[in-house]
Amino acid sequence: MSAVLPKRQHQANTEGGGHSTAMIMSRTPFRISLFGGGTDYPRWYRQHGGAVIGTTINKYCYISFRHLPPFFEHRHRIVYSHIELPQTIEDIQHPAVRNVLLDQEITEGVEIQHYGDLPARSGLGSSSSFTVGLLNALRAHRGQISSPEWLANEAIRIEQDVIQEAVGSQDQIWAAYGGTNFIDFHSDGSFKLTPLVMSQQRRDELQSHMMLFFTRFSRVAETIAARKIENLLAREKQLHTMREMAEEAREILQTPNRSIEELGMLLRGSWSLKKELADGVTTPAVDEIHEVAMRAGALGAKLLGAGGGGFMLVFAEPAKHAAIRTALKQLIEVSFTIGSAGSRIVIYEPNGV
Repeated sequence: MSAVLPKRQHQANTEGGGHSTAMIMSRTPFRISLFGGGTDYPRWYRQHGGAVIGTTINKYCYISFRHLPPFFEHRHRIVYSHIELPQTIEDIQHPAVRNVLLDQEITEGVEIQHYGDLPARSGLGSSSSFTVGLLNALRAHRGQISSPEWLANEAIRIEQDVIQEAVGSQDQIWAAYGGTNFIDFHSDGSFKLTPLVMSQQRRDELQSHMMLFFTRFSRVAETIAARKIENLLAREKQLHTMREMAEEAREILQTPNRSIEELGMLLRGSWSLKKELADGVTTPAVDEIHEVAMRAGALGAKLLGAGGGGFMLVFAEPAKHAAIRTALKQLIEVSFTIGSAGSRIVIYEPNGV
């Protein structure tokens, strides 16, 4: 029976033959990391501090969560790119689902379904959006409201300490809070999120200069990220520069008389530094896409996320977009808007649907 029902109501439902099938759905945004990525790994910022700048976009991970009535051969049903029908939570193969349910001490049968606007393993923080969205939906199922701060910190704890994935700390914060922000990481493990205050004209300028292309390559980010983490302390100069770039980008965006095109030049330098962090960040095929975009008139471009594949962000004057689009016509372009809200409960039907 549903864990959120008081004992007396629970008994009445059982005696009446009814079963609670409350339906909850969370919606959690993906993100574009602009500058500072790499300085959000704990191994780095607990010694040196870190900073990133970026934005969420209006592409989302949706997770539905409900109690699964005991009428089926399986006790749980987990649907993502695979369908799992396990009898116990320990048998669940999906690491985030298994670890979140174990960590939150779920004992009842559950059905969890995942829907994504964009493919997984593509550099948009999708795995952290999944973890944040699952936590949000699970807590709503229990009748609990989750603050962005709680969601971000819990997702960081689960991914880094419980699952022990080689991940940084920015994606969970973007997913929980949403918006276009500057995030400081402190050596005590805490973070400070500051929204980027810009005029609507400046925001429109930023939006109009960005293009997003799917390279058609996906990759396991953790493999590349693990190499990056091994190299962090040996790449001290690059990482300090990447943090400075995040601070410079904030200055550009919040100073109206500075040209937005400076961000493109900064992005070009950022990509060069990122490639020095680990083998596998780029590939010959990715380099070719980058070169084609630059020759077609881009001011700067870089792969999002850990690297190796996924989405490429291209920064260019709007007048150059048509030429870039033609040059990259073999890729899938995704239109988007920036600054979408953080994880939300979008369906809450405590009495079922």
